Amino acid sequence: MKSAILFGASGLVGSSLLAQLLDHPEYDKITIVVRKPLPIKHSKLMMFIGDYASLSDLKDQIRADEVFITLGTTKKKTPDQNEYYRVDHDYPVLAARIAKENGARSVLLVSAIDANANSKIFYVRTKGEVEADIIALGFEHTYIFRPSMLVGDRKESRPAERLFIGLFAMINPLLTGNWRRYRSIKVKDLAAAMINAAGDPTVKVKRYHWQDMH
Repeated sequence: MKSAILFGASGLVGSSLLAQLLDHPEYDKITIVVRKPLPIKHSKLMMFIGDYASLSDLKDQIRADEVFITLGTTKKKTPDQNEYYRVDHDYPVLAARIAKENGARSVLLVSAIDANANSKIFYVRTKGEVEADIIALGFEHTYIFRPSMLVGDRKESRPAERLFIGLFAMINPLLTGNWRRYRSIKVKDLAAAMINAAGDPTVKVKRYHWQDMH
């Protein structure tokens, strides 16, 4: 049996991942760190309230075999770039570092398509930097997932995103060869791919694109 800790459990990917981890027979303990309590009770679940500022106070509780990180924000929610960077880069790196110090062997990170630490685009560069800094921590296994458009039911309304989801549904079959990595993916499929990847002990560092997540 394995234990896992999940950061970002209240988000689109994180909520789907949490449900699948709780139902998975190979996991007997799931720990989550969230800013506000979630209306979920389960015999496997341990919930702690915290964020980037208070994470060090929870150091003794951040213990698991595997660390799943689905943290992220948006420009609309977090217009200040410094705060955005703290959520998308500093928090994931700190969470991974503490978990590794406490004995975690594997880290699984949701990044973004074409993440590049050398990019001039802030969002793409931030995702590339968090990938590089988590790899540098030296986990036994580092799994990085780079989805394109995510398909799922969000709590908040995003009309523009719904438009793009519909557009991707039409053009997905046209994206072939190297372009396949830009295909949209359902969040439940991404979450399942993360759990499946965690069962592969041969990986040192691997980045997963659309074709790898199917």
